[in-house]
Amino acid sequence: GLTVISGETGAGKSLLVDALGLLSGLRADSGVVRHGADRAELVADFTLDDAPLAAAWLRDNELDETGDGEAAICQIRRVIRADGGSRAWINGRPVTLSQLGELAGRLVEIHGQHEQQALMSRASQLGLLDAYGRHDAPLAVVEASAQQWSALLRERDTLSAQGDVSDRIAWLEHQHAELEREVLEAEALAKLLSDHRRHAHAAGLIAACESAFARLGGDEGPSLTRLVQQVRGELQRVAEHEPRLNDVDAMLDNAAIQIDEALTLLDRVRDDLDLDPSAFEQIENKIGRLHELARKHRVAPEQLPATRDGMAGELELLRSAGDRLQVLDGEIHSARAQWRRAADTLGEARRKAAKNLSETTSALIGELGMGGGRFDVALEPLDEDRPDPQGGERVEFLVAANPGQPARPLRKVASGGELSRISLAIEVAAFGLDAVATMVFDEVDSGIGGAVAEIVGQKLRALGASRQVLCVTHLAQVAAQGHA
Repeated sequence: GLTVISGETGAGKSLLVDALGLLSGLRADSGVVRHGADRAELVADFTLDDAPLAAAWLRDNELDETGDGEAAICQIRRVIRADGGSRAWINGRPVTLSQLGELAGRLVEIHGQHEQQALMSRASQLGLLDAYGRHDAPLAVVEASAQQWSALLRERDTLSAQGDVSDRIAWLEHQHAELEREVLEAEALAKLLSDHRRHAHAAGLIAACESAFARLGGDEGPSLTRLVQQVRGELQRVAEHEPRLNDVDAMLDNAAIQIDEALTLLDRVRDDLDLDPSAFEQIENKIGRLHELARKHRVAPEQLPATRDGMAGELELLRSAGDRLQVLDGEIHSARAQWRRAADTLGEARRKAAKNLSETTSALIGELGMGGGRFDVALEPLDEDRPDPQGGERVEFLVAANPGQPARPLRKVASGGELSRISLAIEVAAFGLDAVATMVFDEVDSGIGGAVAEIVGQKLRALGASRQVLCVTHLAQVAAQGHA
């Protein structure tokens, strides 16, 4: 239905529009808080039966009321404090203003007098035509093709800007060969450091191994092996009188086996230890070279493999730069051709939409008191062949306010009243092309009156058959058409 909000100037009619704007995520300052109050609180409830996009957004963001996708009502709440801060909630859960705007954009559409000024912008005109023609899919293909072309062009420019890279290649080859001569992997570095520690403490390790070997199983003096055997012999002679001593004997037997294995390993370790000063010096020289390379390349020794691999990758790129440039030329040509095909498809769709929008809007402005007036949507091809993300043409809205006059750009000929009617006609022509169920009109009928105002009211009332329409107006002719 059409709900009209009317009243004298200053009565507060536009407060509803302001409140919905703030609930849509618009920026707020402390000036909206009534003097003497701590905060302003705004709450709006929306039914979701006719807002499938909003319901889907709530489910995707886990903000739906029931969690099972069956929420019938959505509540948006915002509190603005006197100190300028604000907070927002959707269905009782805190959200950001960005999220608030995303949801509100699927619930409510606000048409104010500033939309009339937006019609003057050619960028806005192109966006309106694409929205009218539902060109999202072909426009996305055009944008992707243009972006691919631009990325390939940047890559070619970067390669071309390098110029003669022979000096860089020679430097990289020398540095890479220097790193290649060393074993840099983490396992090799860990083994090198382990060998260094072992050689550095070789004398102490040898002495400790020999001392342990002598005390465990040496031929001279008492040893642990002979002591265990003596104890086992003494216990075995009396074990017949106490059976549990057999368990003790078994444990000592296992201990003797473990000691024998320990002696074998000790002997092997001792044989591996070497007091070779030249080997120790070689290890120290290797570690020194690694640290010198790390300082040279300003990285930790563990990062040298990555540095080496990075140089190898750059070398490969530089060596193949000439071949890549030839390939890029072909890819750039193909990308431009792909964009051209996509742009032609979009352009054909725009021409059809422009014809329909021109005819529909021309009929409507005639009904709105501009008899004989004509509205045209002109498409102008871009001169340059550079792929443009917005397609191969631009749009200009043309209008002839009276019969017999040539159509001229809207931004140059329309008066305030004419612009209001043309704006309303375009909006009416494009109605129903989105899934937003609530539309708010804030004095879009300014500058008109009489029988034309009655027609405007009739158009808004007709729109109320399929949308919830809220209209702020001064005009009795518009207000009289309201359902409420």
